[in-house]
Amino acid sequence: MLVVKQECGRMNLLLNVISSSLDELQKGMAGALNMTQPMEDLQTALSIFEVPGRNPFHKASWEKWAWPSTKALMPWFADTQLRVQQLVEWTDTLELPYSLWMGALFNPTSFLTAIKQVVSRSTGSALDQMSTETHITTMVEKVDAKKYPQDGVYVHGVYMEGARWAVDGYDAQDVSGTECKGAVAESYPKELYPLMPLIYIKAVQIQSDWDPQSVGYIRPEKHLYNCPVYYTTFRGPVFIFTATLTVDTMNRHRCTLAGVALLFSLDV
Repeated sequence: MLVVKQECGRMNLLLNVISSSLDELQKGMAGALNMTQPMEDLQTALSIFEVPGRNPFHKASWEKWAWPSTKALMPWFADTQLRVQQLVEWTDTLELPYSLWMGALFNPTSFLTAIKQVVSRSTGSALDQMSTETHITTMVEKVDAKKYPQDGVYVHGVYMEGARWAVDGYDAQDVSGTECKGAVAESYPKELYPLMPLIYIKAVQIQSDWDPQSVGYIRPEKHLYNCPVYYTTFRGPVFIFTATLTVDTMNRHRCTLAGVALLFSLDV
């Protein structure tokens, strides 16, 4: 509940900034207001289909109040509409969707914390002893999720870079009542960002052999790849958390050399 309230607050702020700045620009172009530097910067950005604020020298900014993105203006605006739609559906019922588009959140890290809080309360575990692990389900689309998972959530709309998720030749495994299957494999030619199946993010207790680092807890199991998750293809400052992916033929060292990562958003 708290997460969706925070997300709606930030979205309303962004929409108010967009609406008020466009209204001022329209009045300025009509001669009802004097054209200011922010208004001229906004007009310049819109004329070249750039998200206002992406130019660091411009005084008009939408990106300052938005999420990290490398999209041009038109796909960025379409993305905004989809994000609003998810929040509207979420607030209509005030119930967590069976599968959440986690990449549409302003602050995905707070959602991960909420997952750990809910599980820690239900199990009586200390919150500072909780972490998350990820399992890739056999469900392909969000409509395939018909129930809530145990001790976690389903998320969709995640892409993989540097590899793909293979399911052929692998047996399905039951993870807390959720069917999961597959492993990281070599990517197909010309397939840069394959879409992942629904991901089961599960809250778990921290084990003594896990290595605490600035990016989270690094798992030592040889069959797991500690995969970084980023908001955009730019990587670096848009790091979200570390996922755990099963590896087989493409071992964890090859994944590291290939720069395999999960992405919440693409450039187009």
